[in-house]
Amino acid sequence: MTSIGGAEMVDWKLAVATATRFVRPGPEISREEARAVVAELRRHAKASEEHVRSFTRMIPDGHEPEDTPVLVVDRAGWIRANVAGFRELLSPLLGKMQDRRGGGPGNAVLGAVGGKVTGVELGMLLSFLASRVLGQYETFAPATRELPASSNGGGRLLLVAPNIVHVERELEVDPHDFRLWVALHEETHRTQFTGVPWLRDHLQGEIQSFLDETGVDPMTVLERLREAAQAFSGGSRPEGERGEEGDDGGRSLVEIVQTPAQREVLGRLTAVMSLLEGHADFVMDGVGPDVVASVAEIREKFQQRRARGASRLDLALRKLLGLDAKLRQYRDGEKFVRAVVDEVGMDGFNRVWTSPNTLPTKAEIAAPADWVARVHRKADS
Repeated sequence: MTSIGGAEMVDWKLAVATATRFVRPGPEISREEARAVVAELRRHAKASEEHVRSFTRMIPDGHEPEDTPVLVVDRAGWIRANVAGFRELLSPLLGKMQDRRGGGPGNAVLGAVGGKVTGVELGMLLSFLASRVLGQYETFAPATRELPASSNGGGRLLLVAPNIVHVERELEVDPHDFRLWVALHEETHRTQFTGVPWLRDHLQGEIQSFLDETGVDPMTVLERLREAAQAFSGGSRPEGERGEEGDDGGRSLVEIVQTPAQREVLGRLTAVMSLLEGHADFVMDGVGPDVVASVAEIREKFQQRRARGASRLDLALRKLLGLDAKLRQYRDGEKFVRAVVDEVGMDGFNRVWTSPNTLPTKAEIAAPADWVARVHRKADS
């Protein structure tokens, strides 16, 4: 992996070790019950394929997209998978940073120390997230012996069994219904990427464009992160120095470290992610009444849980990491999908998957009629 003077800029092994050490323990469960949960999640994932395909009509009859594996993992397995994904995505950026820094003796020491610090920081972040994620479609997942992926260079569906059990108990909902409900959401993401061949490359290109705009001098990046941390914690700044949108204390760490060019890319990424998350929520609720008897109860309780967070610390970390923006993506994206389907039907909505040019803009997510006017009325005139 990318290194400075032979030292990794991110100590990936330390990131995994830190995250697995500090992640919260899962719910108490017997070995027999754990086996039953894993088996049921696998069955639900398989059953969800047909439910999602029938409802979305994204995959034409007779067409079988490339298969991607479904993995039921624990929290440590989710951590290992995501570290591998980070490593894959960040490799070009870290390569640039290596070229800028060079390989002198002093830089080797800086690289060794910085790599361990970054590894610990990444590990702490993942330890927080690993107890909260119910499922995830890994779009850029490199295959390993422990964690297989599709043969085209990425793609696997993860269902995090202990987190699903924890939430179903917390919400006091029917566990069998809840597990199927979660599987429907995650299967929709798998259908999005397997049914739309250009989507993965488009999303990867946008992410790389975002990273390409990052200042590649390591000291510049560290300085921006230091300023961001000070802003979030209320640390001192020169009098009168304020962020572009007012006090930086009201913005997430992700927002603070952006350049203007990155904000443009992030606007497009936000629109795509809002579409994908909102579409998954729409499908999950659309399929739900036919196959999940208690879907209304599950949706109501789960929405309340999303909105309130688990604790004051959880709310603070969500703000710092920008996870509140992800919650808005669910809401805004679902409203967009619902409005478009109501206006032009499911097949009309599916024009969104035609090409990158038919994806909604960030403004169109908030104004679905504008997307309909641009994509449908212009095409049909």
